[in-house]
Amino acid sequence: MRLKTIELSGFKSFAKKTELEFGASITAVVGPNGSGKSNIAESFRFVLGEQSMKSMRGKRGEDLIWNGSGSVPRAGRASVKLIFDNTDRALNLDFDEVTLERTVHRDGGNDYRLNGSIVRLRDIAELLAQANIGASGHHIISQGEADRVLTASAPERREMIEDALGLTAFLYKREEAERKIEKTAENMREVESARRELLPHLKFLQSQVKKIEEGEKLRDELSVKYAEYLKRESVYLKHAETMLQEDRDEPARQHAALNATIEHIRHELSRTHSKDAKAQELMQLEEEGRNARQRREHLSRDLGRIEGEIAAAARLSQTIEGSVPASQAQEFAERTLQELEEALNLDGQPLKAKLQALVVLATEFMRRIQKRVAPEVVSKEELQAKKSALEAQLAELTADETRVRSAVDALRQKIDSEKDASREAERELFQTMAKRSELEATLSAMQSRADLLAREREAFVRELAEAGAALGRAAAEYDSFVLDGTEADEDRSAQEERRRKLERMKIRLEESGAIGSDDILKEFKETTEREQFLMRELADLEASSQKLKELIEDLTRTLEVRFDDGVAKINTQFDSFFKLMFDGGSASLVTVKEKKLRRGAERSDLESPELRSDLTDEEDVEVQEGIDIQLSLPHKRVKGIHMLSGGERALISIALIFAMSQVNPPPFLILDETEAALDEANSRRYGDMIENLAKKSQLILITHNRETMSRAGVLYGITMGNDGISKLLSVKFEEALAVAK
Repeated sequence: MRLKTIELSGFKSFAKKTELEFGASITAVVGPNGSGKSNIAESFRFVLGEQSMKSMRGKRGEDLIWNGSGSVPRAGRASVKLIFDNTDRALNLDFDEVTLERTVHRDGGNDYRLNGSIVRLRDIAELLAQANIGASGHHIISQGEADRVLTASAPERREMIEDALGLTAFLYKREEAERKIEKTAENMREVESARRELLPHLKFLQSQVKKIEEGEKLRDELSVKYAEYLKRESVYLKHAETMLQEDRDEPARQHAALNATIEHIRHELSRTHSKDAKAQELMQLEEEGRNARQRREHLSRDLGRIEGEIAAAARLSQTIEGSVPASQAQEFAERTLQELEEALNLDGQPLKAKLQALVVLATEFMRRIQKRVAPEVVSKEELQAKKSALEAQLAELTADETRVRSAVDALRQKIDSEKDASREAERELFQTMAKRSELEATLSAMQSRADLLAREREAFVRELAEAGAALGRAAAEYDSFVLDGTEADEDRSAQEERRRKLERMKIRLEESGAIGSDDILKEFKETTEREQFLMRELADLEASSQKLKELIEDLTRTLEVRFDDGVAKINTQFDSFFKLMFDGGSASLVTVKEKKLRRGAERSDLESPELRSDLTDEEDVEVQEGIDIQLSLPHKRVKGIHMLSGGERALISIALIFAMSQVNPPPFLILDETEAALDEANSRRYGDMIENLAKKSQLILITHNRETMSRAGVLYGITMGNDGISKLLSVKFEEALAVAK
């Protein structure tokens, strides 16, 4: 990479656009004091990103802008533009020519541009670090700063040497890695905090899901038990209905035949004995008995239905009250709900989330109790009242039927006592009616069996509906259940025991929360996925943090190795230049460690010595590594750099600066009157050294020294007129020599 040109516009005394080309390896800028030639060196500092206004001899940004004169008004901004030849790609940009530009405005604002595009200062610094142009400014030595490397503290001197050795890029990478690891640690804390807030709610959901899973197992068991119960009940009902039909067919046929005989006899009696009082009485009593029996059978069926409904209501009441009395459960739910709502005002997101879930459960529990308990209690009382009324009516009808039967018996005795042939038809009618009554009793028993089967069929339908509510569509698949073949001989009490077990299992299933649990399972799945995502993110952050730590360790080792190697090489050159300057002696750089109080560990002067002695504790002290300079002058004992004369300090500074530049040459080196304090002999030595240094770096020299001027390939002259504007003159040194001859 080679420096091509620098362009100043409105920068300090360069009110008008001024351009300097650097076509030679050594370029000298000369001019009288006050002409503004040192502003050239400061313009380099400015465009390369210098932030210290003191280094540019100013107090604020507008001090760098042309402030105007009698003939030329002040400028609104100042800009400096550097152009590099980047054909060797020393700068990591795919351009043969790279332009850096910085502009400062009157309001203090700064713009940075790279090939015309606005960029950040950090982007500029990282780009230049690739070409060994660092932030410490070791490649720009302004007037009066030649011995800055001597007066700097040991840590500051180490930074300058790291910069000169081209380690800035590694330092930037390490700083970036440290920033990233701090950000990663912050992200880990946030993720861990979010996970801690999530865990109590997840734990609560896990307990609910466990109950649901237990409920699902119970549901599966209930499904099997229900299938067996329903299949057995279905087989029983079909068999009982078939047997009833078979038992009822013959009595029904005989009853029909007797009805026909009775109708025939009655017809004959009404034709031949229409005025016979006993015949009329017999027929009347027969009609009354038939009507009473029919009403009694009808009431018996109604009573059986009511008793079935009462039994169903009792089972439902047992289902609700099997585990806890409904009144106590309702009181508990109301009190719990009130306390939980008050607890919602407490702080803490995890507690709040858990309490909200408990409020939902308590509210749902109350809703079920209020919905089911009260109506069932009322229904049961109404059914009991209906049953009592029906029993009273049935008792009256039974009494009437008994009365009629007694009257029939008395009339039979009368008819039997009469021996005349005219009463034979009445006796036959009575005997036929007696047989019919026996058959009707049998048929009435058959009807009772039929009514019982009808109620059992209704109970089966209700049970099937309840199974569907508890198990869903699986309840309808009971018909595929395979029985063990014992159902034909089984007592009905076994089936009733199965029904009671089913009721208890349904109570347990409802208590488990498995019914209506889709929302909880969905929330548990979402919460689990969220927790797993946070765990993966935490693991990724931990892995990233570990990689960053390893990167920092690698960079630190690389920096230490390169720094130690670089210091050893600098020491070789430094000692050589030192011997050249002082005709002997020795000089070297040594690594030192300094202790420094950590921030916040300072103690007041009013504190006791005992407290001040605590500053030696490790937690209060930070150890910093730095670089010190050890010297041995010929024929002179020196205890410290502060004991050296100005000329000696200048020689040592030049020797160290040139040594650093020899070991890791920067693309260019700007020296602003660094040889001002040298005598003629040392000026020649200085000239020899810069010629040797120019083989590796471009040199821009701001000087009054003739010896230094004679080594330059291009000379720029800076003058200043009455208007206070710096103007540029240039001449090639070879042309000047030819003209002189």
